Amino acid sequence: MTTREAIKILMLSPFYFRLDSAARKLLIAEFRRSCAG
Repeated sequence: MTTREAIKILMLSPFYFRLDSAARKLLIAEFRRSCAG
C-alpha cells in the first residue's frame, strides 16, 4: 500500500482531521505497517 492510498482511506474518518501533522504521519505509518502484514 502506498502512502497516498493510506491517506485516502484514513481521510474517510473524521478523527483523522483532528490530529496534528506529526500524529497523522505516525498514524499513516502504523496503518501501512498493519496492512502490509
